Amino acid sequence: MFDSMGGCPVKLSSWGSALAVYRDRRVLAMLFLGFSEGLPLALTGSTLSYWLSENGVSRQAVGLFALVTLPYAFKFVWAPLIDRLRLPLMTRLFGRRRGWALTTQAGLVLALLGLGSTNPADDLWWTAFFAVVVAFCSASQDIVVDAFRVETLSAEQQGAGAGALVLGYRFGMLAAGAGALFAAEAFGWQTAYTLMAALVSVGMVTILLNREPAVPVSADVAARERHVAEWLAARPHLRGRRAELMTWLFGAVVAPFAQFMTRRSWALILLFIATYKLGEVMAGVMTSPFYVDLGFEKSEVAAVSKIFGLWATIVGGLIGGLLVGRFGVNRALLFGGLAQVVSNLGYVMLALAGHDVTMLATAVAVENVCGGIATSAFVAYLSGLCNVAYTATQYALLTSFTKLGGDLFGATSGFLAARMDWSSYFLLTTAAGLPALALLLWLQGRERSEPAVPAAAAESA
Repeated sequence: MFDSMGGCPVKLSSWGSALAVYRDRRVLAMLFLGFSEGLPLALTGSTLSYWLSENGVSRQAVGLFALVTLPYAFKFVWAPLIDRLRLPLMTRLFGRRRGWALTTQAGLVLALLGLGSTNPADDLWWTAFFAVVVAFCSASQDIVVDAFRVETLSAEQQGAGAGALVLGYRFGMLAAGAGALFAAEAFGWQTAYTLMAALVSVGMVTILLNREPAVPVSADVAARERHVAEWLAARPHLRGRRAELMTWLFGAVVAPFAQFMTRRSWALILLFIATYKLGEVMAGVMTSPFYVDLGFEKSEVAAVSKIFGLWATIVGGLIGGLLVGRFGVNRALLFGGLAQVVSNLGYVMLALAGHDVTMLATAVAVENVCGGIATSAFVAYLSGLCNVAYTATQYALLTSFTKLGGDLFGATSGFLAARMDWSSYFLLTTAAGLPALALLLWLQGRERSEPAVPAAAAESA
């Protein structure tokens, strides 16, 4: 599905061809790995925000809790270790990707148990601490699982894999959203988080049932690393452990970033990535306090926002995967971006309507369908930017920019919401998505106007 430049999916010949990809066993595995990625994010996001709001934590503090997920934004810092470092015993038993996945998932279980044992009303700092640990383990899991996905799927399966990932991701958020809310209402928050920790086993079993991916090394990558080896060989004083360390650092840290920067307009690509989901993130941070202010009960939020919203996202994610396969990533990315910008207007209408379950369902349905389309296209776009020799590091870098932009603005959302009425706030989140669309159009126009650079030439630059 990706052309020779590595960044533009090739369109499949028919809708039937696009649909057939979803039946592959490897694509179906992405459904369960998406569940594994989506589960912890809600537990440090919307579900945690509801827990905090229910315990009387201020809007400003709830907004600041967006910062506990900063590990997602900075995961590129330790991604080179996960990309290249061998774990004692685990790598030998399960392979590089699978060994790291199982290790990070085990850490995630312990962190969720710790988070559930806290009480935000009495020890908010401990709640924040364990939320950060959960985010760190989750971000580390994402590094290796995303690399596993990109390396396991063929080029023709990347769009469908992105759609399956979004579908599983939303199932994970359903479990951590509606499931956790129902469990908390019946048994309390500690039991809810204990149950969520047990569900991490879904990802662990999926990793165990799938093979370690074989990663081919391209000629340009081998030449670049061979050049470093030759440079070190010409300097006898750098031999031994020092030479081994320098060679490893180049391959793990320098080469992935150097290779990415051979792309045209790479800095603007990173800026686009950081802002594409901005409006959606700013809206999402404040939806739980918004629902509480409008008087919705936990069961209403769980049934409409989580369960009903899941099926809307399933539709959106599958549509997004089909659009990528049929029309290519650029058109799907633009359509999804426009859709998610418009979708925030549903929350403006809900703010005007007040406590209206029908209007809540409408707003949630529109937002989740549009968000699912945009996310499928976005994941396929990011996957196409990665060189398979450095998948974990480069994908972590790209998703870190996405998260960093969302976290920085998300942290200010509580202060903005406290100084505005809800209708004005969600109008602001709608406008926040427009700059990225303008940048996307500029990038696409520049791509069409400039002559294509052969892949080999680009890689050797």
